[in-house]
Formats: sequence, structure tokens, C-alpha cells
Amino acid sequence: MYEAAARSYQQTNFLSADPLKLVRMCYEGAIGSLKVSRDAYIARDYENKGKALVKTLDIIHELNASLDMEKGGDVAKNLRALYLYMTQALVEADLKKDLNVFDKVIHMLEELESAWQELAFGHSESASHSPSAIGLPYEAKKMATVNGAVWSA
Repeated sequence: MYEAAARSYQQTNFLSADPLKLVRMCYEGAIGSLKVSRDAYIARDYENKGKALVKTLDIIHELNASLDMEKGGDVAKNLRALYLYMTQALVEADLKKDLNVFDKVIHMLEELESAWQELAFGHSESASHSPSAIGLPYEAKKMATVNGAVWSA
């Protein structure tokens, strides 16, 4: 009974959230799922690792699909490049069993979530963490030169 009430509360919270809150909720979900995936991988629980990783990739895909490339300008372009980088990096890391990449993506998602939280609460004391100032990580920049159109930002 408690689980049904909690699910109902979460659904109501999600459906009534403003756009900034939805973005932050997506980041929180992606971070949480990726941590579950990493921990399940360490525990050799590959079924739950796979489910959590798919959930993370689904959330990143939704964040990417929600970008307004016309209105978003360079911010949307940078975010798109980051989301594409994260997706490719996580898939490759899963194949190579490289949990360091999981940790790097978790850190990137946490930075993004923090930037959106600052935006939501009107705190602009740290311009280096604002969504418009978020640059591409070295790996994404390197991939941008290799894969041209896919990774251009």
C-alpha cells in the first residue's frame, strides 16, 4: 500500500512540475540509475546493471529529444553534443567494462544538474556552472574532430 502511495505522489509531482523542475528530475533520475548500474556491475548483478543502464540512456535520450535547437542556440548545441557523447561513452564503457567512464558521466550529469538548479533558483554567482558556460569534455572534443557532423557543436 505504501509503495502505491509513493508511486502516486511521484507521478503527481512529475505531471505538475514546471519545465526546469522536470529537467532537474531527469538529471536526478539519470544520476541515480547510473549509480545503480555501476553498483550492480561491481556486484556482478548484470541483469540489474543492464536495466539501470537502459533507464539512464532513456533519460539522456529524452533530455536530448527535448532540446529546442532553434531557440537554444549554442547552449542547445553544447547540450546535444554532451548527451550524444554520454550515450556513446556509456555504451562503449559497458562493452569494455570500464566503470571509470560511468563515474565520469555521473560527474558530468551532476554538474549539469547543479547548473540547472542554479538557474531554477536564480543563483548566478557561479557563471562557470551555468548551462551556457558548460563546455565539452576533452573526450567529446576529440570525438567531434573524428565524427564531424555527429559531434559538431
